[in-house]
Amino acid sequence: MMKEILDNSRSKMQKAIDTFSEHLETIRTGRANAGMLAGVEADYYGCPTPINQISSITVVEGRQLVVKPYDSSSLKAIEHAINKSDLGLNPQNDGSVIRINVPALTEETRKELCKKVSKLSEEAKIAVRNLRRDANEAAKKDETLTEDAEKECLEKIQKLTDEMIKKVEAVAAEKEKEIMTV
Repeated sequence: MMKEILDNSRSKMQKAIDTFSEHLETIRTGRANAGMLAGVEADYYGCPTPINQISSITVVEGRQLVVKPYDSSSLKAIEHAINKSDLGLNPQNDGSVIRINVPALTEETRKELCKKVSKLSEEAKIAVRNLRRDANEAAKKDETLTEDAEKECLEKIQKLTDEMIKKVEAVAAEKEKEIMTV
């Protein structure tokens, strides 16, 4: 039973880290990347749909994104969705594709983005700690574990939590480094 608790906790904690990493992809750095538009949804025939599902997004010349819709009738909706997003990007519609110039980040903007990364990092750590609490409760409720086995299980859960928090910190540090690189 101890193995089940640990395996279950490991997979849930890894999912929390994966979600954190996905959120970090939407934070822009000095370079353009298609992941910047990951959370943007356009109204496609009355249904909010992620832009990357209704168009191809490519990076051109390092600082420009080109969004080419599969259905040209969705061009205006995609442009509107990008304008409405809080990414601070200015899409330019040329009739068949949308071009987005990604401006270079100022020092102040870089610091703000690093604060956002820190906030997301803290949220991910809290999620991992909440999962630790749930695992600890499961171990304490498990009547098949002896007192020593329960104590061992709690120690392993703590080691797993420490390992996962280190992963979160490493991912956050890598993103901050990427943001601060000019």
